[in-house]
Amino acid sequence: MLLGVHCSVAGGLHKAFAEADQLGINCFQIFTRNQQQWKARPISDEERENFEAARKASEVQVGFSHASYLINLGSPKEDLQQQSINALIAEIQRSNALGLAFTVLHPGSAKDTDEATAIKNVSASLRYVLDQTSDCKSGIALENTAGQGAYIGYRFEHLRQLADFVDSSRVGVCFDTCHAFAAGYDIRTISGTEDVLAEFDDIVGLEKLWALHLNDSKPDLGSRVDRHDHIGQGKIGLAPFKVIMNRFPDVPKVIETPKSPEWDRMNLKVLRGLVG
Repeated sequence: MLLGVHCSVAGGLHKAFAEADQLGINCFQIFTRNQQQWKARPISDEERENFEAARKASEVQVGFSHASYLINLGSPKEDLQQQSINALIAEIQRSNALGLAFTVLHPGSAKDTDEATAIKNVSASLRYVLDQTSDCKSGIALENTAGQGAYIGYRFEHLRQLADFVDSSRVGVCFDTCHAFAAGYDIRTISGTEDVLAEFDDIVGLEKLWALHLNDSKPDLGSRVDRHDHIGQGKIGLAPFKVIMNRFPDVPKVIETPKSPEWDRMNLKVLRGLVG
């Protein structure tokens, strides 16, 4: 069962493994850089060596990163789009240097344009980024969004269009439960969850499901507001997490619930208790 949390890298990237071991998890997500800054230096030899040594001493089987929230490949503004492209290339290179499987990416925003144009802008940018990182094994997992503001990716059709336009084995999807619920997908019941997953499979394809973000939601269904809550304590409830934990044992599942060691242990215990 691949289950973990978003781990802290305070004190060094390799520190993520120490937190993982303390929590008894076997997968994690990390930020490889400051999420509020554009510039990020390449991974140093020392960082790579420390990370690899910590990995070998750990039970972690899968690690992946989350790209900067500043990135907007959908922007019609050439300067912002170029900054976003450069930042994503750098993130993939950093993830690849650390041996991370992929980086999770919010597809982008249609601010100052329309959704169709934004999807085309994102697709063209992704193709360019993948071409520029063709020597890297790390891929890109497009994350479904809550639909806040002008963000695209809140409909499964958006993800399908992007996947079709890019047409690369290095592109997959990260499914966030809170985002799906906020976007209007009703997963409050077992049957509702099964219906949504069937719709996802029909439109995107479960073979594209590379990771899952397991988060309950503070706002209600269709709010298009992204605010995470503890598992089973928000407006979603336990139903989708029971389905996911039993149906996708081999897909890495990471919680992004409100953070503290005690809260992480609580949420992990709830999720593990849903198995079987």
